Amino acid sequence: MRALLKRVARAPGGQRGKWLVLALWLILAVALGPLAGKLGDVEESGPNAFLPRGSESARVNTELERFRTDTVMPAVVVYAGDGAQAAAAADRDAFARYVPAGREVSRPIPSEDGKALMTIVPLDSEDDITDKVDELRDLAGANAPPGLDVEVGGPAGSLTDSVAVFDGLDTTLLLATGLVVAVLLLLTYRSPVLWLLPLLSVGFAAVLTQVTTYLLAKHAGLPVDPQSAGVLMVLVFGVGTDYALLLIARYREELHRHEDRHDAMRIALRRSGPAILASAATIAVGLSCLALADINSSRSLGLVGAVGVICGFVAMVTVLPALLVITGRWVFWPFVPRHGTPVRAPRTIWSRVGAAVARRPRWSWLMSVAVTGVLALSAVSINMGLTQAEMFQDKPESVVAQERISLHYPSGSTDPADIVTRTDQATAVRSAAAGVDGVARVEDATDRTPDGELTTVSVVLKDAPDSQAAKETIDELRTAVNPLGALVGGTTAEMLDTRRAADRDLTTVVPIVLLVVLGVLILLLRALIAPLLLLATVVLSYFAALGASNLLFEHVLGFAGVDWSIPLMGFVFLVALGIDYNIFLMHRVKEETGRLGYERGVLEGLTSTGGVITSAGIVLAATFAIFAGLPLVTMAQMGVLVGIGVLLDTFLVRTVLVPALALDFGRWFWWPGRLFRDQPPGAAAGTASSAAPERTHEVA
Repeated sequence: MRALLKRVARAPGGQRGKWLVLALWLILAVALGPLAGKLGDVEESGPNAFLPRGSESARVNTELERFRTDTVMPAVVVYAGDGAQAAAAADRDAFARYVPAGREVSRPIPSEDGKALMTIVPLDSEDDITDKVDELRDLAGANAPPGLDVEVGGPAGSLTDSVAVFDGLDTTLLLATGLVVAVLLLLTYRSPVLWLLPLLSVGFAAVLTQVTTYLLAKHAGLPVDPQSAGVLMVLVFGVGTDYALLLIARYREELHRHEDRHDAMRIALRRSGPAILASAATIAVGLSCLALADINSSRSLGLVGAVGVICGFVAMVTVLPALLVITGRWVFWPFVPRHGTPVRAPRTIWSRVGAAVARRPRWSWLMSVAVTGVLALSAVSINMGLTQAEMFQDKPESVVAQERISLHYPSGSTDPADIVTRTDQATAVRSAAAGVDGVARVEDATDRTPDGELTTVSVVLKDAPDSQAAKETIDELRTAVNPLGALVGGTTAEMLDTRRAADRDLTTVVPIVLLVVLGVLILLLRALIAPLLLLATVVLSYFAALGASNLLFEHVLGFAGVDWSIPLMGFVFLVALGIDYNIFLMHRVKEETGRLGYERGVLEGLTSTGGVITSAGIVLAATFAIFAGLPLVTMAQMGVLVGIGVLLDTFLVRTVLVPALALDFGRWFWWPGRLFRDQPPGAAAGTASSAAPERTHEVA
């Protein structure tokens, strides 16, 4: 590993290598840049993109493809109020031109209470449904007299509103993230030029990420959906900026010790390289564990995220060092690091924090555990699950339409359950379905495959499609018709299958992620006690973040509950990203402990990395916090959870809890590694309350 890092460091840090590296990246960006814009072409947004693989509802969607000789998706127009009859009649004639050949707009269907009308408009799903729904809404709104409420919903309306959530999401997130990172870098470096280099390097990483993701999706079957594509750029910006901050901080240190900037960069890469590599490996492998999840969207987010982390790592250890060496010391102006001057002031805020922790290390880590434990208690009362109406921060028109239908019709009228059965069993299946409590009616109309082998049966449920009662009806339906060889799908079945798959994924993926992260820490630190303690701190931090987020969801943001996917996604992201800062800190502590001793080594490691890790944590938390403003509650919840977790790791876990544990355990923290067996040179002289001396020589 050391030999590999030395070879890697020679290229971007070399007299000629820096120009070669920059030229290669420029050629790569120009040659492959056009492919980056094609990522949207390989995004999978079909009916199974967000469903568990192999689930009954997904199998129904697959079977339904055999029926699609004419692909129809209904839009449902609901009228409530004065003048409904006249408006519905006028709209029916206007809507006719949107209906495919052989189909017609239904006559207005009155509700039993006589207070509403419902018109069903069949649309061809092979055309641009979203544009057609928008036009239907414009027409219906223009013809509605005062006092009449008209909404367009149904499956076509729901699809249109869902697409609107992701429409332009990539561009919005990219611009917002770039702006946030630029502002934070300006505040961190207080330099008019330096902030541009990390941002430019992340731009190269973004191009490489999009190209690689596109090629893997097109030729290797990498699953990509709109959600994972949106998160991808935020992750690349956040992680890439973290690595840039760490490398630049180490490079600045070495510029104080070495006159030649090329030597300083080679040493900085060699010293910080293992920590950056271990961090990238931990995040990438941790996210890749989501490939074992059943839910397709979770698999997509994990695998696509891993690609982004790897590409970010490659850019940050190649093009960024080359840019830094090419620009020279002046890029740090007005705080130019001069050769031979002290790396930092004798006392800093981080040396004072370290001294305070060192005076009472056991009390410090016990209080830290108490604080995180109290926050974690709030996670016990989490209300899991969101209805379709609760998935959006602002209710879209399709949700309002469904609520109005639920007031006046059987709630499942617009979104019936779909049963796929063999044609010779259709009569028995219809009879079995009609006998299930919770079924309002079994529709008379059926559809067959061209070969006549399969038949669909539509079942209208009494309850709203996203209600718990409807899910229980689906279970009863499956119990009734599965023995006849029939499959039950539809929106309610999809939500039920997704919830159960989320529970399975949580118990399957979480232990594997923990084992993978533990293995990386053992390899990096060459110890067992330290990795176990570090992993425990991150898990504790996750539960504290989950509890704190739940308090915000309930009392500030007003969310009705937590989406089923959040616990798993939040866990994987926070364990992978949270262990990041422990890796940065403990890699430096290990280095300094070998030189200064157990206690002074911890203090020097904390003092050396305090500023850069804090800056990195703020940048990463801020980038994920951008999700909080998105219209989709699931993405907003993930952004809040990850942001809070990163801040807890930055300001409490890494600053107080981990150093206090290392100080309290002393040499046993490193058991059974070399630092435990062989007393470091400065161990006998070090005291927990003494500040580590300024490092003035090169470590071999």
